[in-house]
Amino acid sequence: MSGLKFLLDTNFILGLLKSQPVVLEVVALRNLSIGECAYSAITRIELLGFPGISRDEESLIRQKLERLTYLPLSRAVEDVAVSLRQTRKIKLPDAVIAATALCAGIELLTLDKHLQSVAQRNEN
Repeated sequence: MSGLKFLLDTNFILGLLKSQPVVLEVVALRNLSIGECAYSAITRIELLGFPGISRDEESLIRQKLERLTYLPLSRAVEDVAVSLRQTRKIKLPDAVIAATALCAGIELLTLDKHLQSVAQRNEN
């Protein structure tokens, strides 16, 4: 995982696909490189499992995800997600995403302020 700096949350990837100004600003400010970015198993499931997704949308998402590093679930991620669920008011998918970033030692990029605070507070 050397070279990885960022875990992209589902809403951040959707923002990239839609060229949302707030996401594009973060990309520019951080000088993001595709090689520095990863995504979690939960993000893959959320993006591709969206009800009513068209074939074209699915194809576009798959193409984008192929360029990023995939971080699968592991026992360590599960354990950190369990801890987050026990100590914080956080939904299971968000706990797994935050745990993935924490276990990989990379920064979580998300538009969800609560999720961002969970990942930041637990980094130390």
